[in-house]
Amino acid sequence: QEAQCGYVIIVMALFWCTEALPLAVTALFPVLLFPLMNIMDSTTVCREYLKDTNMLFIGGLLMAIAIENWHLHKRVALRVLLITGVRPALLLMGFMIVTAFLSMWISNTATTAMMVPIAQAVLEQLHKSEVESSTAGQASEKINKAFELQEESTKPDSSKKPEEKASVTILFLSWDLGNSHVLTVEEDRKRNENLQEEKHKKLCKGMSLCICYSASIGGIATLTGTTPNLVLQGQIDELFPNNGNIINFASWFSFAFPTMIVLLVLTWIWLQILYLGFNFQNNFGCAASASAKAKEQRAYDTIKEESEKLGSMKFAEIAVLILFILLILLWFTRDPGFIPGWAAALFDKNDTSYVTDATVAIFISILLFIIPSDIANNDRDEQQTGDKSKIRAPPALLDWKVVHQKMPWNIVFLLGGGFALAKGSEESGLSSWIGSKLTPLQQIPHPAIALLLCLLIATFTECTSNVATTTLFLPILASMAEAICLNPLYVMLPCTLSASLAFMLPVATPPNAIVFSYGQLKVIDMAKTGFVLNILGVLTITLAINTWASSFFQLETFPSWANRTGVC
Repeated sequence: QEAQCGYVIIVMALFWCTEALPLAVTALFPVLLFPLMNIMDSTTVCREYLKDTNMLFIGGLLMAIAIENWHLHKRVALRVLLITGVRPALLLMGFMIVTAFLSMWISNTATTAMMVPIAQAVLEQLHKSEVESSTAGQASEKINKAFELQEESTKPDSSKKPEEKASVTILFLSWDLGNSHVLTVEEDRKRNENLQEEKHKKLCKGMSLCICYSASIGGIATLTGTTPNLVLQGQIDELFPNNGNIINFASWFSFAFPTMIVLLVLTWIWLQILYLGFNFQNNFGCAASASAKAKEQRAYDTIKEESEKLGSMKFAEIAVLILFILLILLWFTRDPGFIPGWAAALFDKNDTSYVTDATVAIFISILLFIIPSDIANNDRDEQQTGDKSKIRAPPALLDWKVVHQKMPWNIVFLLGGGFALAKGSEESGLSSWIGSKLTPLQQIPHPAIALLLCLLIATFTECTSNVATTTLFLPILASMAEAICLNPLYVMLPCTLSASLAFMLPVATPPNAIVFSYGQLKVIDMAKTGFVLNILGVLTITLAINTWASSFFQLETFPSWANRTGVC
């Protein structure tokens, strides 16, 4: 049975890596193969496919779709860019902060798809004003030169030259000199133009990369930010049922948010070094000339114009914003850890927690379908039907048609397939077999294990989907940790974060693909930049797991909930 379950996992891993079938279809394999191989009966397998975690995913996405639908994210983005300004380094920082913040709550793909066009518009404006200012400068320079030449040729050059030379030769000479001078001016201008093009290209590359990277990094910070985080939560609840809800929104945030900040700052510095050069004074626009300031002003006006196009906030936007803030507040205060949350006070009976993060997400999602998108004050239909005037109810903040278009349903199955695999490998005894084979790892120091696993997964996630990577590896890591009496979270947390470090290839994650499709980047640009970022990412995660996360989740101790076999 262990071998049969292993076979299913290997087949699914192959199909996930090659994407021979759509990811979601491969995720349905356990429904077919587990009953046929007598590993689990059909009902038990199918029960795995819609868990609490899937509901949290759906609820979080419904909120994100509402935000997208009312263009609330665009308003936030433009507002922040107006604050940071348009000097190269600060512009880079502005875009990174906005993208990371938005992708904490909205899907990384949607964030990228929205930010890239804004960035393109700002860059175009910067470039246009640069070209304009330089051509203006050159024109004036040319006029001066011509004027000087004229004066020279009319001056009687008797003092310098012997008198027998005719004035014709003088004219001829000065004309010759003038010509060569004009030529050098032309060359200078061409050189300048080329330099400017190069500089602009580099800025474009840096900008594009900063958007897709910060979308991936921002997703780390919240539990619903990116799917691997939810896979982890689901797998922990699946494999260790009585863990006391150790991974929830608040606990994940307090561990992952600092990690995200550190990684974002490192990325910002690295992109600056690579695409803006070492001249920090220039990057921050400290020693800017008047023409440079005018240029920045024009780019700033572009952002302002976009912002003004949105108009003032509509009722629907305010409603969505309030619901969004309410959702986050409820998530954080449900079980903050250091004080009993509202869930414990109001709904828990006999030490069982009834309310989870999914409950909150679905509650807010249902409200989105109830609350109207406008206050109907005088929206009465003038057509009298009989004597009564019809009152048209305004539509709700969200309707099913929009949800149906924008919801990535395949992820629901992907998550489910992962839970089914975990359950199957437990039922068939595969996970305990793997665990027993991995006991020699006890001799290796634990930080080294974590670091090696991070590197392995960061490499693996470049060529497979992040969700598939976490889904395949986490159950194996859990059984390994149990076998060597190591806290399972000590290997599962860093590996979940590493799955989001897909920086090197355009196919690694959708944000990379979106940015790549704009045609300013070559694969080598992304690979070169991403390689260093992968290393930085792995180091940051290793740092996090051995410092603040360690005290937060008590990672040095082996918890009682993980001791299923009773060996440790």
